[in-house]
Amino acid sequence: MKEKLEALKVEALAKLQEVQDAQTLNDLRVKYLGKKGELTEVLRGMGSLSAEERPVIGQVANAVRSAIEEIIGSKQEAFQEQETLKRLQAEKVDVTLPGRRLPQGGIHPLNRVIQEIEDIFIGMGYRVAEGPEVETDYFNFEALNLPKNHPARDMQDSFYLTEELLMRTQTSPVQVRTMQSMGGEVPVKIICPGKVFRRDDDDATHSFQFHQIEGLVIGPNIRMSDLKGTLQQFVKEMFGPNTGIRLRPSFFPFTEPSVEVDVSCFKCGGHGCRLCKQSGWLEILGAGMVHPKVLEMGGYDPEKYSGFAFGMGAERIALLKYGIDDIRNFYINDMGFVKQFRGV
Repeated sequence: MKEKLEALKVEALAKLQEVQDAQTLNDLRVKYLGKKGELTEVLRGMGSLSAEERPVIGQVANAVRSAIEEIIGSKQEAFQEQETLKRLQAEKVDVTLPGRRLPQGGIHPLNRVIQEIEDIFIGMGYRVAEGPEVETDYFNFEALNLPKNHPARDMQDSFYLTEELLMRTQTSPVQVRTMQSMGGEVPVKIICPGKVFRRDDDDATHSFQFHQIEGLVIGPNIRMSDLKGTLQQFVKEMFGPNTGIRLRPSFFPFTEPSVEVDVSCFKCGGHGCRLCKQSGWLEILGAGMVHPKVLEMGGYDPEKYSGFAFGMGAERIALLKYGIDDIRNFYINDMGFVKQFRGV
């Protein structure tokens, strides 16, 4: 049996040395070391050996097994290294090639305008306040001096969800919510950007949804001159240092007195052009001194405090600033349109 084991070792080592691939190596491993392999077949005859011969043959068998396993292990390691090298060669990246240029994105012109307006007012000490888009009738109308059946409600044709819930028609409810949350403390200096909704036909200058940015200041001795100075500073930073403003009397239920605010046309310098329809002025927002009833609803004594408010449409500002002639361009996902504003 010892001679059989030595012969098996010589045969196995010779064949394993000639192996050139992993599959053949595995086949030989099964042939010599498997459960039905040749080494197992030889060892089955150990039952017929004497007690003195068994330890000797056992040592020889273990030596044969170790020799075969050692060369199989070294071959397997070599084949694995070869496979790894092949994969690295097939998957290698030529680092000397120029990199792929990724398409450059940009901020949507509407978002850019909103951010610019926020930055201007934050620079003047305002903070940004936000509120829900689904509002109650109380905050959207009643707390703004627009009780039920008030005729001024017709100016804002609304999307009602229930008799008391609607999609907000303005961001003014955020002003009321902020006033009530302040508990009568001053000063209040906020801007309220957000999306608003009105039942309107979509055309070049109207949309059923748009963005509004409103501002509110409350404190002792707040005057109309403070409002005018604030708006003058805003338009100069937004449209250029030579831009002027004009205040025209108007009516809003939540302010008294109320004004429409125009800016001198920044395209023609106020001389008259197609943009300003030869008038030299562009209407951009509405404003006024906060109505005493609104102050009371917000928790402030109108005998002690006063304030001003203003509101503008972000789309209106963007249309004027960038010379866009159709508000629908902001919402139709036209990449050709958006790409024009990279780096603006």
